[in-house]
Formats: sequence, C-alpha cells, structure tokens
Amino acid sequence: MKTLRTKADDELVALYARGNNAAFDVLLGRYQNTIHSYIYFIVRNKELAEDIFQETFVKAIVMIRQGRYEENGKFKAWIMRIAHNLIIDSYRQERAENTISNDEADVDLLNSAKLCDETIEDILVRQQVLSDVKKLVRHLPENQREVLVMRYYQDLSFKEIADITGVSINTALGRMRYAILNMRRMAEENKMALSMA
Repeated sequence: MKTLRTKADDELVALYARGNNAAFDVLLGRYQNTIHSYIYFIVRNKELAEDIFQETFVKAIVMIRQGRYEENGKFKAWIMRIAHNLIIDSYRQERAENTISNDEADVDLLNSAKLCDETIEDILVRQQVLSDVKKLVRHLPENQREVLVMRYYQDLSFKEIADITGVSINTALGRMRYAILNMRRMAEENKMALSMA
C-alpha cells in the first residue's frame, strides 16, 4: 500500500482496472474530502450529498472496469465532472418532483444560539451579510453559481473549473465575471449592503 501511495493517478487507475482494489482505495483517499465537500456545498443536504458522493465513486468504478476512463493525467477533473453531472441530474429530478418555496430557506437570525465574544449587533450584521450573499448566490443562473462556488469555496483554478465543467477557460472566466456583476446588480436592486464595515 505504501508504494501505491507514491503512484500517479493514472497508474492507480490502470492497476485498479487490472483488479488491484487497493489502488482504488488510494484514489478514494486522495479525493474523497474534496469531492464530498464540493457536493455538500452545492446541495446543502447531508443525506443527498452522501448519496451523490457514493454514486460518484460507484459510477467511476463501473466506468474504469468497463475501460471507459480515457482522461490521461486528469483523474481529479474526471471524477469532479462525474460528481458535477450527478448534482445536475439530482436538481433536474428534484425540480420535476417538487416545487420549493423560497420562504423555507429564510433564517431567523434572532434565534441564533451562537452569540458570544462579539456584540449582538456585530454578529447580527455579519450573519445578515453572509445570509444575503448566500441568497444572491442561490439566485444566480446555475452555470454562474457553479463557477463562483468552485472558485471561491473550492479554491479551484479556472483551468480546473474549465476541465470539470467541460468549457473553455474564457467561458469559465466570463461566467465568473457575470456572476459578480449579477450579484452586485441584485444587491443594489434589493438595497443590500454587502459590507460589514
């Protein structure tokens, strides 16, 4: 197992395809936290995130076993793209099954139990700003929200974002630019002050 940890992703994929299960365990160990965090940040539901996470790795296993992994040197981007597509499938299925009210997402800041150290006013202001930002992010078009989340919350490069989403770097940059412009516009229209100063 020690020698497996030093191998590149593609070597591990090749070993797993030939029946070495320990090779896949190393790949799972390398990327499980990143993948799970990404999925959870998008779906904001622990059980759903766990389901999509499991499905991501099951799909990866099946594709590797069937010889359908052809992303030389890009295993991370490949598995992130699988997770990304499963998240989209989940949203489509949810949209088809339910209509969700935006009212359900509101947070009652006055019932926060985490009031300490700072003044109550400071905490309420910070929470309101963070809440407003989350609301703005939720109202962005899906492709803009996705790029913003990957860049600021997953700390991915625009090259990685482009690989995962299957678009050019310029398209990813453009989506980020429009996401920021749209958030500023929505903040102005709704008279939101996105500063804690």
